[in-house]
Formats: sequence, structure tokens, C-alpha cells
Amino acid sequence: MDLDAAVAGFLRYLEVERRSSPNTIDAYRRDLSGLATFVRERREKGGGEAAKVAAIDIYALRGWLGTLARTHAASSVARHVAAARTWMRWMQKRGIVTANPADELASPKVRRPLPTFLSVDAAAQVVEAPEGDTPAEVRDRAVLELLYGSGLRVSELVGLDLGDADLASGSARVLGKGSKERIVPLGGKSIAALRAYVDARGALRHPKTGAQDARALFLSPRGARLGVRAVQTLVQKYGALGAGRADLHPHALRHTCATHLLDGGADLRAIQELLGHSSLSTTQRYTHVSMEHLTRVYDAAHPLAKISRPR
Repeated sequence: MDLDAAVAGFLRYLEVERRSSPNTIDAYRRDLSGLATFVRERREKGGGEAAKVAAIDIYALRGWLGTLARTHAASSVARHVAAARTWMRWMQKRGIVTANPADELASPKVRRPLPTFLSVDAAAQVVEAPEGDTPAEVRDRAVLELLYGSGLRVSELVGLDLGDADLASGSARVLGKGSKERIVPLGGKSIAALRAYVDARGALRHPKTGAQDARALFLSPRGARLGVRAVQTLVQKYGALGAGRADLHPHALRHTCATHLLDGGADLRAIQELLGHSSLSTTQRYTHVSMEHLTRVYDAAHPLAKISRPR
């Protein structure tokens, strides 16, 4: 099979059968197109015939990764390895190739940074930073309450429709990664902020036409669905105002939600379900964050910490 046809078939599988997000599909497209280009050029330099998927052997893969390693970080190279491995497993299951040489590749060791999170006081200062009563400020308060209170991804938040938030029952229906739907609880402050916003939402319309998205929960000042970039900007704005953190991003509020739940005694499985993690190992990262935080508190406050620890 032709390389481009094999890549296109796999991307269709991701979209139709796996229902992967557009971002995931785009990432696979970039990585696999790069591999196809490398194999094609390698074949042409060798004077061989047009490259087919059968031309992808362990030597071609190692050459491709060696080229990537010159300009890419270890995390990026590891992602390319995973993409090639998944693609070739898909081809092997469908009989397009008889073996998967990508399984012989060793992924580079990647040290995952611990999630960024705020203290309880700093989180409250950020969430309460929008103090005005304009429709946009009332909206911003509701956005921040949901990001921190329910640990939503920014894409999940901007995708909410009016009917997804059930203020009477205190819950919201969220469409997460892979189009997986889950129900998340809404705290008392989130409910109050959402009620205030829904009352003010009607004022967010296009200044000339009066047009307004009838479905979207969160609207821009022009009445359109609020975008990811706009949420990132407002989080940076209130991060600077509330906690002096101009580098704050929406995912940090999600991390903060999970860390505070864990510190408060919540079960890891419950946090996994709330955040929509497909793997518990992703949720377990927050145990390391909590232990580091606990160690810092201990070192700063406990009298025994003043005694030098044996090395």
C-alpha cells in the first residue's frame, strides 16, 4: 500500500471509529506525514522504486528518529515513536503489514514535569478577582468558578451549551476527550456564579446586529461562543490581578482542583472520574504534587525539620 493512503486510512479510523479529537488527529497527521516523507526521500536517494509501507523497517525508523533527535526534545521524539507504533499496529491488524518494526523501538526517557497548582488562598484570590458587575465580568467569574470548582478542561468549558448545566441538581454534562460524556458536580459558588451569569447573558450580543449564539453557554462580547484563546487570556488577566501570576493558564486551575481534592481526602478513583482521565496513572501524578507540598509545609513548620537530616 502507498504510504499516503495508509496514513489517510489510519486518520479516518481515528476520526470515525475512535472518535478522536481534531487535535489528536492533527498531531498524528503531522508525525506520520513526517515519517512518510523521510521514508520516501530515503528510498529516492537509494534509487529504489516508489516507497510503500513495506519499506518501513527498523533501520528506516531509527534513521527517522535520529534525524528528529537533532532538533526535537525527548518528549517530542517519544510522541513520534508512539505515533509510529500505533499506526503500524493498526496496519498489522488489517493485514497491510506482516510485522511491526516500531515495537522494537525504545522510547527516550521523558521526565514529566509536575502539574502547576495554586494554594487554596491563591486560588480563591484568582476566582474572586472579577469584582465588577458588567456582563463580561459576571461571565468571567462563572468561568473561573467552573475551571477551579469542577476541574474542567478549557475545551470542555467552551463546548458547554445552555442545556448542559443543570443548576437545580447542581451538575453539568461535559463532553471530554474522545467524545466521552461525563457528569460533573457543581459547587455552591459555581451554581451562584452561573445563575448570575445566565441573568446577564442576554446582554452579550453583537453590537450591530444583535446576534447571539442561542446554544452556547459562555458568550463573547459579540454574542458568539467564547473561544479557548479568550479563556486563556482571561485566566492570565485574573491570575495577575488575584495572585500575581500572569503566567497562569486554565489547566493550572484544573490541576489545582485535583490537588485540593486529594489534600482534602478525596479518593483517587473519584478524582479520576471527575476529571475524565482514561488512566489512573494520570491522576496519580497529583499524589506526587501533594507529597511535595506536604514536605514543604513540614520543613517550614515542624520543629524536627530544623534538625539536619542524615544523608
